[in-house]
Amino acid sequence: MDKLLGTLRLAPLAGRRRTRPTALRTAGEYSERWGWTLAAGSPPPHASLRCDCAVPLCAAPNLHHRVGPLIPPGADAAELAASCPAGAPLLLPTGHQFDVLDVPARPGLQALVRLERMGTQVGPVLASPTGRLLFFVAPRTAERLPDLLYRMGWDDASLDLGCHGLGSYLAAPPVALGPLGPMRWLRRPTPDTRPPEARLLLGTLAYACHRTRDRETSLAG
Repeated sequence: MDKLLGTLRLAPLAGRRRTRPTALRTAGEYSERWGWTLAAGSPPPHASLRCDCAVPLCAAPNLHHRVGPLIPPGADAAELAASCPAGAPLLLPTGHQFDVLDVPARPGLQALVRLERMGTQVGPVLASPTGRLLFFVAPRTAERLPDLLYRMGWDDASLDLGCHGLGSYLAAPPVALGPLGPMRWLRRPTPDTRPPEARLLLGTLAYACHRTRDRETSLAG
């Protein structure tokens, strides 16, 4: 994994002291440049990464319990300033412009290398400080995931692979998850890429997750 991390360098981390104008510029980039729906969450009442929502793979732990109204794509600076109170963590609601496949970092990195070597168009990818990678895919993937896995022959496998769809939230970079640090872009969004159809990534991700779990089980035995 260290070699993979050396090859797949994370996007540079901005200064940890984020001013409000900088936070609003980030919100403006997501809203205006990428056309994403946004939301302002609430600061966590405690530093625990185990979210009170009890979703095992929550990607915005304890940040989404008091979410403001959704901010539509293309919001101007005044609307963003009014909708994002000072100190409120910026959230990306999934299920609108994208869903997100959620896998452990090790198999996720292995799959990303393989996909890019095959020439597969991979969309944005987030690295969470919790040790997960988040692959942006086309919306409605979450509701179709069981059928997609079935069609690919992975429905009966034990996979550490989830999907965030409508009703879920991601902490938007550079929002920090407690003491673990900030969310980071591993593959940034670009003007010419859209979240791909999940079927283009899912087989490779499922295989990598399965192989990693088999290896860990073998070592444990």
